[in-house]
Amino acid sequence: MSTETAPQPSGESPTELKRVMGPKLLLLFIVGDILGTGVYALTGQVAAEVGGAAWLPFLIAFAVAFLTAFSYLELVTKYPQAAGAALYVHKAFGVHFFTFMVAFTVMCSGITSASTASRAFASNLAVGLDWEASNTQIMLMALGFMVLVAAINLRGVSESVKANVVLTLVELSGLLLVILCGFWAIAGGDADWGRVVAFETPDDKNVFLAVSTATSLAFFAMVGFEDSVNMAEECHEPNKIFPKMMITGLGITAVIYVLVSICAVAVVPVGELAGNDTPLVTVVEKATPDVPIQDILPFISMFAVANSALINMMMASRLLYGMSRQGIIPRPLSKVGSRRQTPWVAILFTTAIAFGLIAWVSNANPDSVAVLGGTTSLLLLAVFAVVNVAVLVLRHDTVEHSHFRTHTVLALVGSVACIFLVLPFSSGRPGSQYEVAGVLLLLGLVLSVPIYLARRAHGEDLEISDPDDIPPHKIP
Repeated sequence: MSTETAPQPSGESPTELKRVMGPKLLLLFIVGDILGTGVYALTGQVAAEVGGAAWLPFLIAFAVAFLTAFSYLELVTKYPQAAGAALYVHKAFGVHFFTFMVAFTVMCSGITSASTASRAFASNLAVGLDWEASNTQIMLMALGFMVLVAAINLRGVSESVKANVVLTLVELSGLLLVILCGFWAIAGGDADWGRVVAFETPDDKNVFLAVSTATSLAFFAMVGFEDSVNMAEECHEPNKIFPKMMITGLGITAVIYVLVSICAVAVVPVGELAGNDTPLVTVVEKATPDVPIQDILPFISMFAVANSALINMMMASRLLYGMSRQGIIPRPLSKVGSRRQTPWVAILFTTAIAFGLIAWVSNANPDSVAVLGGTTSLLLLAVFAVVNVAVLVLRHDTVEHSHFRTHTVLALVGSVACIFLVLPFSSGRPGSQYEVAGVLLLLGLVLSVPIYLARRAHGEDLEISDPDDIPPHKIP
């Protein structure tokens, strides 16, 4: 990696937003953004695919995320503005409908991520209350949780930088608790270290396909770093601090995830982890059976996934609002409440989609957390593949300030790796994930195509007047 030198080394473009984030706050934002639902909910599902080598898919997912992060770093330091992938795709290809579909895909990933979090929240609540809840009861609790998220969203509550620091520390404390308890059990001889290197794959998959399937799931735990690019206008000297902080943040979370997965499979047999919606709670229970410390973890987990759900639903509703304001989906979705000044129609619409997803997937598949989490990674991996190509297309576009530059080979490998984890024959994804993603993208076409045809009939084009008007992927 290198930087291109130019007259304005700061890279700070004019902005109406207040630049309040330095290196430390940005690092906490990135770490807090990545930590959350994925590792708390999907560790058991990953172990079900590869057995004790559950750490390997997390490590591979980290490598793919690292390659894509380099592309994001070049783009965010080159164009330090909010709007993220939609802005980069629009600048690279200039196809308005393609820009819309990328933005809509990102929005859908937020809804599926929040739906995953809602299921994980309900499962942890049941464990915390020592309640043997049925699948239907878990589903109803998840729906109730989404009502609460919608109510908070309607009030216009958003996450401040200070609140993000607190939430990050709470999320981190839960994972450190798992690691400490795991090492305690290992040191005391109450764990089976041999399981950590034991591959146990499903009967219908070879080792390669099992690792690919597990990596596709594990990638859900690595998403979030791309959200930080939307904070560029609120960072001091983004071209200087982003590369170090994003790489450091990814490194910290990767180490934590690998240690958590190693402790999980060493302490708990894979059979008990597989299909478990609260795997880390089980790890702490097994590691410290005589200490009631495990009673705390379900509530820490709830706090972590609740934060993920709220942020993702806020992002999804604001993206929908922004696309409606652009006139490329029905205008009523851009209505704002006069009192709270929140996009209430978009909030209710995205909540309705989340309701439908939770009910549909819960009734159709017992492993609904894996289906929804896998769909999230599927949607974002598709976006990442496009971003890795966009960074190369935009090489001809020069700017008047220094910026990070990734190697061409890394961007190409990142794009191929993302596509590999998207395709069904190579990723080993179940058809249910493609079905959910297809229905969501079809909804985008239903919302946009009639308007597009009507505008074309009047000699107009479906055009995004200014991609910077697309609200940030993450609402501060």
